Amino acid sequence: MLRRVLMSGAAAIAIALSWSAADAQQKTRLTVYTALENDQLQPYKQAFEADNPDIEIQWVRDSTGTMTARFLAEKDNPRADVVWGLAVTSLILFDKAGLVEPYTPKGAEALKPLFRSTATPMAWTGMDAWLAVVCVNTVEQKKANAPMPASWNDLTDVKFKGQIVMPNPSSSGTGFLAIAGWIKAMGEAQAWSFMDKLHDNVAVYTHSGSAPCVQAARGERMVGIGFDMRGASEKSKGAPIELVLPKEGSGWDMEATAIVKGTKNLAAAQRLADWTVTRKANEQLYGKYYAIVAMPGLNVAPPNYPANAEPSMLPLDLTWMAQNRERILAEWTKRYDGKSAPR
Repeated sequence: MLRRVLMSGAAAIAIALSWSAADAQQKTRLTVYTALENDQLQPYKQAFEADNPDIEIQWVRDSTGTMTARFLAEKDNPRADVVWGLAVTSLILFDKAGLVEPYTPKGAEALKPLFRSTATPMAWTGMDAWLAVVCVNTVEQKKANAPMPASWNDLTDVKFKGQIVMPNPSSSGTGFLAIAGWIKAMGEAQAWSFMDKLHDNVAVYTHSGSAPCVQAARGERMVGIGFDMRGASEKSKGAPIELVLPKEGSGWDMEATAIVKGTKNLAAAQRLADWTVTRKANEQLYGKYYAIVAMPGLNVAPPNYPANAEPSMLPLDLTWMAQNRERILAEWTKRYDGKSAPR
């Protein structure tokens, strides 16, 4: 009797294991390239897979500049199925190179116009937007008797010498959008003149868009040129920082989604694209990390987020940004890369 019970238990386990193996084999694995922050990867994966249990996301993650370079280097043999959470300027670049599979996700018409590709079918769909802010440590600022900056040009004051940190635009999307904003607000010649003066006051160019506001929050530097949500987050943790939106306006970019041309998992990739424009994705995921999201009518701004952020977004030409990205980065590297942090 005992032998029969054991045998029947073993058989049940074997059947369960075979079912589990069969389920695993039936899942479609999507390779998804992203520049999302590391702490976002698991929540995004879990939320999508909960609604789509037959699809599994395999992330490949790095900073915006690194992921963009990698994707372009693989253009003759693409390894990704979808790009989810990369700067839209990068996706425009991919589209111009013929590397994007056009697709209009179900429900995309409900998104704000700014977050929708104008192509039919769409080349990409936006998720959320972030913009450049100045994070000032008020304790260090008062110690140095430095002015509270109201404009970008105020950061060239000699009292900020060696006290400013900003992202390297070659590796950080936040660094690139800051420069795009300066070019829009000042004109290109004047923007390079401004960056020459700013460079005199910069201590280091980081390879992370989050690091400048974090360093300012810790008092390691007086000023960090970073992005809106990181500044608000650090202030909400109790850091003595002021978030400044300079009067000229701020550069910005948005995270977006696109399907990779030639994917062997097109149907699954389209389901992911459909899911990325849903209210659930906007409210429960994007809205947790960004105050400006693609879905209208959502009030997701966190505590200490600057009230005038969205009106401060300069009217950028995203296509121009994408087309001129390599030229701008080459010039920036030639002039300023000597102060970049080691990788």
